[in-house]
Amino acid sequence: MITVNADGKIMVRRCLVTLRPFRIFVLGIGFFTLCFLMTSLGGQFSAKRLGDSPFTIRTEVMGALESRGVLRRMSDMLELLMKRMDILARLENGTDFHKGDEARFPLDRLQPAAGLMERIQAIAQNVSDIAIKVDQILRNSLMNAKMGDGRRDQCEVPRDPKYPDCAGKVEWMRARWTSDPCYAFFGVDGTECSFLIYLSEVEWFCPPLPWRNQTAAPSPPPPPRAQAAFRNDLAPLLDLVGTGKESLSFMKKRIRHLAQQWLRATQRLEQKLKGQQGDQKHILIHIGFLTEESGDVFSPRVLKGGPLGEMVQWADILAALFLLGHSLKVTVSLKELQSNLGVPPGRGNCPLTNPLPFDLIYTDYHGLQQMKQHMGLSFKKYRCRVRVIDTFGTEPAYNHEEYATLRGFRTNWGYWNLQPSQFMTMFPHTPDNSFMGFVSEELNQTERQRIKSNKVGSMAVVYGKEASIWKGKEKFLAILNKYMEIHGTVYYETQRPPEVPAFVKNHGLLPQHEFQQLLRKAKLFIGFGFPYEGPAPLEAIANGCVFLQARFNPPHSSLNHEFFRGKPTSREVSSQHPYAEDFIGKPHVWTVDYNNSEEFEAAIKTILRTQVDPYLPYEYTCEGMLERIHAYIQHQDFCTMPSPPPPAKAQSPAMQSPPSPLALSPNATHLVWSPNAHRDPQAWPPADSLQVWLSEGRHSCTETCRLHGLVCEPTFFRFLNKKEVFLQLSITCDSTEYEMNHLYPAVAENVHECYLQKEPLLFSCAGHNTKYRRLCPCRDYREGQVALCRDCL
Repeated sequence: MITVNADGKIMVRRCLVTLRPFRIFVLGIGFFTLCFLMTSLGGQFSAKRLGDSPFTIRTEVMGALESRGVLRRMSDMLELLMKRMDILARLENGTDFHKGDEARFPLDRLQPAAGLMERIQAIAQNVSDIAIKVDQILRNSLMNAKMGDGRRDQCEVPRDPKYPDCAGKVEWMRARWTSDPCYAFFGVDGTECSFLIYLSEVEWFCPPLPWRNQTAAPSPPPPPRAQAAFRNDLAPLLDLVGTGKESLSFMKKRIRHLAQQWLRATQRLEQKLKGQQGDQKHILIHIGFLTEESGDVFSPRVLKGGPLGEMVQWADILAALFLLGHSLKVTVSLKELQSNLGVPPGRGNCPLTNPLPFDLIYTDYHGLQQMKQHMGLSFKKYRCRVRVIDTFGTEPAYNHEEYATLRGFRTNWGYWNLQPSQFMTMFPHTPDNSFMGFVSEELNQTERQRIKSNKVGSMAVVYGKEASIWKGKEKFLAILNKYMEIHGTVYYETQRPPEVPAFVKNHGLLPQHEFQQLLRKAKLFIGFGFPYEGPAPLEAIANGCVFLQARFNPPHSSLNHEFFRGKPTSREVSSQHPYAEDFIGKPHVWTVDYNNSEEFEAAIKTILRTQVDPYLPYEYTCEGMLERIHAYIQHQDFCTMPSPPPPAKAQSPAMQSPPSPLALSPNATHLVWSPNAHRDPQAWPPADSLQVWLSEGRHSCTETCRLHGLVCEPTFFRFLNKKEVFLQLSITCDSTEYEMNHLYPAVAENVHECYLQKEPLLFSCAGHNTKYRRLCPCRDYREGQVALCRDCL
């Protein structure tokens, strides 16, 4: 019989008391073992799948030996536990449990212990068996991995003339693949084959690898396009715009204020189009200047007299696109932009993870820069879908990166190599760009009569909410004060701005509705020369005011004025509001030299005697803007462009160019589209609206067309860029050259040299040089809608 001392009995008793916690411990060991096996095997299977797809994050196989070692140690620990429990059990069998205080432990408590011993032994055996099986799996996995890695490391850079950049891109990847986490996201791991897989399947610089599985399942055909249907409720748009910024609140208030006018205009356009609405487009609207990353300097100044023109325009763009029935997504943060585009994690060097889900993207220069930084090569692929809201315009000479760099036109805002018509302006001052515009409130007949009867004939309102605009204007304010009561809307917090004279009645910054009421009483709305080309003068004219503005002599431009310096345009601004001067004019608009006191005072006297009715150009009504944007969406396609001009090399005599589609006009002053020429029915604008005029040396094509009551149309330059056109206009060409120059096609008459355009992106209505007379493509336009030709709807 085995003798056991008192300490041994105490140990056995404690062991039996803790049997239930020990069960929990053993179950924990089993659960941990199961988790470990799943993780290890899952990792191996994931590594095995790497050969099938380069887009799976790699799990290294190098931990196989460690995995087997851990399994063996766990098996040994369980076997040791089992042996120690067996010893304790044998010790207890030789002890009298029915003596003294220990009699409280019944014998049936030992039976579960025996069962637990059996379970531990079974677990230990199972772990041992699993360890053997896992060892076999890991050995096979290691062997396959070594074979796969050997194949991956044996990849050679293909020499394919169809992919001339492949070797250079692989070299770049060797040195820089760790510079952006997006490469690892797409499966790049530093091996040659991973470089080639990425460059052939994610990007397109290398040919597909022959050992890769190229038989992808055919993608299902895209679902049929839904038809765009005019909407009759703007409330859902307000939810799309979002909250959290004063600028967004301003835009939503404007949409609500003009809602009834928008809805009536939508009904009229629907009747005009007679059901020819077209496909519904998926449109992303990213207002870049409102993002925190761009600084968002506008939102904090909304309630402090800051500029509102951009927000007025964006609010109207949102309303028009929504009412035309298109599907919209609105973003004002970089994070939202990345999410909607499908930008992979990283620093923006890789393409998007999926095809772009939007047909069109409306943004601004800030948003354009953000897209370029985060879309990688996808930006170049999808930039034809972008429309850039650009207040002052971007001329082709500044847009073409190489040309702008070589010729000194490079600025902070240009060199995007977009089609110039992708830039959309606030006013139609740059025909190379598309005119987007905005809307002003339209009055009904009753309101017009009420305004005329309530006008105060001697009341003037000054255009300028910031005190700095008033500085130095005391001289002509004193002249104006002799004839009229002057009102201002200058922002201030506590004290009256010292720049505003005491005789001016300053109302402070007014809400839009109250400002409209002030304009409806006033006779005169007077500008101080700044801000340039804002919406307020049109609102004043629409409310029955005469607009008086300063003439600039010399005209302001990027060459002589700080405000325009750096902007991608060489346009010369002859007054504070050139559109009002050129497209509206007297009696609604007076442009005078403010430095000439006599001319200024004479203009005021004449204005006091002049009666004007409220006037709003059709293109700035809700219907006019809806009509214009509808035409752009249905007809502008910058992803499928017409054929470029012929190459610069000379043609052989045997190669006859097709006959010109142009013919001399009856009065022999210009060329028109020949009635017998073929016309592409899909071309827009229709080619038969074309007229070709020869400019004078001091005039651009924009000015030349305007002198003939027409507008320059840059899409027609492709019909002019031929030597035959010079001959049809009886121009002698001793030589004809193709060159990159934004003034071509043109002729230097003094030396009889003719020049044709080599780069289609440089076709430009802007620009002039006394050396050249330019061939100018002009077209007609709808009354009150300069952006569209007569047959453009």
